Amino acid sequence: MAEQARRAPRHRQWPAHLLLLLAAGAMVFPFVWQVLTAFKTVPESRAVPPVIVPSGWGFDAFGRFFESLPVGNLFVVSVGALVLRVAGQLLLASLAAYGFARFTFPGRDAIFALFLIMLMAPSQLFLIAQFNFMKDFALLDTLPAIALPGLFSAFGTFLLRQAFLAIPPEFEEAARLDGANSFQIFWKVMLPMTGPTLAALTLLTSLYSWNDLLWPLVVTSSKERMTLPVGLANLQGQYGTDYPTLMAGSMLVSLPLIVIFIALQRQFFAGIASSGLKG
Repeated sequence: MAEQARRAPRHRQWPAHLLLLLAAGAMVFPFVWQVLTAFKTVPESRAVPPVIVPSGWGFDAFGRFFESLPVGNLFVVSVGALVLRVAGQLLLASLAAYGFARFTFPGRDAIFALFLIMLMAPSQLFLIAQFNFMKDFALLDTLPAIALPGLFSAFGTFLLRQAFLAIPPEFEEAARLDGANSFQIFWKVMLPMTGPTLAALTLLTSLYSWNDLLWPLVVTSSKERMTLPVGLANLQGQYGTDYPTLMAGSMLVSLPLIVIFIALQRQFFAGIASSGLKG
């Protein structure tokens, strides 16, 4: 009887397991279809009913992708924008978050409430103002124009503030007794203790920067200054229905994100979990 009682809950869990399996399949299927289409011929990609497995595993689509775009330049611009955005957010968001978490000043709660409101505002709301700013300072079609709006993040400030609040104040008190000033406490004591959260913010910022299409599309006009997503968008207009070329390019563009996620996944989940411990 006791063994049957232990087995009963497991039997009742199969609908949830089936639902999770279907959800996982729905998420993985687009990537699998992308990989299969990248190795198809153009007629196979247009066939009705659709061809699931390509007849031959050729690399012609990858060659057409590199021939149609300056992939090296696009990659350098994308990496440059990513590095600037990640570095800017880690520095500026951590400084702001530490101030909100550990200092008391007039209007602190009201200012932080504005940060939370910014989380609900769509980025397209500021698009025209940001474009006019870049135009006035002659920054259009440059790397700084792509990176500047992403140097600061209200979400990053919120995430790191939660991480700082979860750290006991005794660490700061001990550092002050040792003669450390406020910046030394922040830089040498508090910031290293938020390592998992910093890794989570690095991953989220990298994903956003690498996939960002709208803003780079607005501020760039030459192929030499385009990012990889903008290049793929132009490729679609140039080749129309050449889906193998599009899928080959999309697959190659996705690989760096997969590598970054695999490298930081443990720190990512640890950072998200630790940042939600204290409000």
